[in-house]
Amino acid sequence: MDVDPRHYDLVGINENDIHNVVLSYLVHNCFNETMESFIACTGMKQPDDHLEGMEKRKRIFNFALDGNALKAIELTNQLAHDLLEKNEELYFDLLSIHFGELVRSRKCSEALEFAQAKLTHFGKVQKYVEKLEDFMALLAYEEPDKSPMFHLLGLEHRQKIAESLNRAILGLLLDFLCASVYGF
Repeated sequence: MDVDPRHYDLVGINENDIHNVVLSYLVHNCFNETMESFIACTGMKQPDDHLEGMEKRKRIFNFALDGNALKAIELTNQLAHDLLEKNEELYFDLLSIHFGELVRSRKCSEALEFAQAKLTHFGKVQKYVEKLEDFMALLAYEEPDKSPMFHLLGLEHRQKIAESLNRAILGLLLDFLCASVYGF
């Protein structure tokens, strides 16, 4: 149902719906302390088992954001063991963060070894070929931060991947919760 913006003042808004939207945002973004304050102020019920999963997701997010993709992968596999197996694109993106960090640190030999060990099989899939070429091109530059592919080394790139990872983990956890509560 679309409402004409001129009639917004006539639309009734349920306070519980607003509280649920805010709570969902806080849980999704791992704002634990703010969520607890919000719950205390509104008198809402605290979501079951939110703290442990939220803290783990927050750690995983921060590791990916900081460029420590291997630790993010390790913790993701502990929390949601088959997520990265099922989401190969996300797995590739995390591995590419690690490759980029090796290049940025001028560890070119180590980056090549890592690419051969972990990224080679992605080259057999067409949708990864161009991405792989862009990452490998970083090795050709003495200062990869100044190359045409510098964005692959930037915070925005890592943040996009960290957010995708957080959404995927949260989605998997919600699917698990729904399956255990509702049996589907």
